Amino acid sequence: KQKTAYEIKECDWSSDVCSSDLEGTVGVSGSKNAALPMMAAAILAEEPVRLAGVPRLADVETLGWVLGELGLEIERAPGGDLLIETVDSHRTRAGWKLVRRMRASFCVLGPLLARRGRAVVSLPGGCNIGPRPVDLHLKGLAALGADLKVEHGSVVARASRLVGTTIDLGGPRGPTVTGTAN
Repeated sequence: KQKTAYEIKECDWSSDVCSSDLEGTVGVSGSKNAALPMMAAAILAEEPVRLAGVPRLADVETLGWVLGELGLEIERAPGGDLLIETVDSHRTRAGWKLVRRMRASFCVLGPLLARRGRAVVSLPGGCNIGPRPVDLHLKGLAALGADLKVEHGSVVARASRLVGTTIDLGGPRGPTVTGTAN
């Protein structure tokens, strides 16, 4: 008999009554949409970062290349964890060739600005879901004290210090999801 992650004992399926609880474990894989902002947030860390359960997907690899362009080293540990460490804290430009490949790459803007005081991040490319502008990302960063300009297809951001405040990230198309990560 093949073992499964769980086993149901003595159930009468006609009455939906079981004499025993469901027992066992189920493995849950990591979430790409949770992992990508955490990878970008590693820019803020002074020490190496270890992220467990990061799925092996093209989007994760793409953001890894973006982070590499920004002076971070990314390594996949033997157990599958992602190890991220800053090796050059002077790089502040995330260029169009990589950012255009995946919208979540834009999530490096806030961490770069907060950690390095300057960020130049290409505006992200199109999206299969439809229009998803980054205006709410910029609205939030401006409310924190960032000086923002759009020049030659990139957001150029500067801030000597960001100051926390209450921000309404609602917009005409609804609220932003990744804007909160920035």
